[in-house]
Amino acid sequence: MKLLLKPFAFTALLVFSVAITSLTTLQNKPIKTSSKLNMAPKIQVAILLDVSNSMDGLIDQARAQLWNMAGTLGKAQCNNITPQIEMALYEYGRSTNNVAEGYVKQISDFTRDLDQLSKNLFSLTTNGGDEFCGHVIYTSLKELNWDPSPENYKVIFIAGNEDFLQGDILYTKACEEAKKKGVIVNTIYCGEKMQGIKEHWNLGSECGGGSFTNINQDTKTENIPTPYDSILFALNGNLNNTYISYGDYGKAGFSRQAEVDKLNSSMGITVAANRIAVKGNGKMYRNDNWDLVDAEEKDKNFIDKLDKKTLPDSLKNKSNEELKQMVAFKSNQRISIQNEITGLNTKRESFIAVQRANNAAKNNNATLETEVEKIIKVQAKRYNMIIQ
Repeated sequence: MKLLLKPFAFTALLVFSVAITSLTTLQNKPIKTSSKLNMAPKIQVAILLDVSNSMDGLIDQARAQLWNMAGTLGKAQCNNITPQIEMALYEYGRSTNNVAEGYVKQISDFTRDLDQLSKNLFSLTTNGGDEFCGHVIYTSLKELNWDPSPENYKVIFIAGNEDFLQGDILYTKACEEAKKKGVIVNTIYCGEKMQGIKEHWNLGSECGGGSFTNINQDTKTENIPTPYDSILFALNGNLNNTYISYGDYGKAGFSRQAEVDKLNSSMGITVAANRIAVKGNGKMYRNDNWDLVDAEEKDKNFIDKLDKKTLPDSLKNKSNEELKQMVAFKSNQRISIQNEITGLNTKRESFIAVQRANNAAKNNNATLETEVEKIIKVQAKRYNMIIQ
């Protein structure tokens, strides 16, 4: 007996079939979220440093590793887009900080101002106190403006020693907050690995699939001279001459740039060159808030809205057209210099890689710089971010 379908039944069957086919197609197809469509990818990093007694070496390593970290993050690509990088800094374990706040203090909110962040690191000093790890992690999670997108790489690095379970806020409470916000917590113990485990530092890395590692905080940054250093230092001077200060922060920003150059140079050739390499990355090193060239690139009508009274004396009487021509000239100069810096730094990094491979047997101490770089490169892949 033949089954006869009435017209309305056949139509319903056809609609159902199309719906099933569409659903199957959607299930096999990556879902595009609004954050991917409307927002650039972002990397947010919070650095939490123990500043109690005996941590002078850790602070020195943090000063040195900032530019290596920034350089590593600056190479990240997500679907051929360079993510926006924001960094924050906290200290904990200083007895002069507020006891009610767990001796925790925010030194820098999330920022893209790497000069100010570096200067803040150089201002840190040690002072004996209680190291409340759970408290500083929880505080950074609650105070900072973490991006809500689960697709962005959000990470905490906490470094120090003494027992991880001290204080009135347990790491479990901090972990709950970290998982809720999609933030990875990495713990770095300053001392022997087994001692770090005895003092529970491996537990903190359970927050969102983080990592536990250990370093010798007293190991000095390895300085490896290369044939490219003197040229890089000369290019850095030329690069600084392409900046034009403006606004309330102009003079201070211009002065701070030179000051931070000097501070990092005091730590040796490698740190100074790492800083110059980052300054050669126009997407990573930006100073929109005080440099007219960066500000005009960000907003093509910026000069038309500028209060010329805030410019250097030699530029206050220039017309808008004259200023635009000068900015265009400086911008082209900067791009050319930054391209040179990037090319030379690639050769420099290759040279250093060979030297480090040759010295591996002699210098096998893990430092904040080496461990943070390894961790970032591995974890960024989880967010479709590739770091070459």
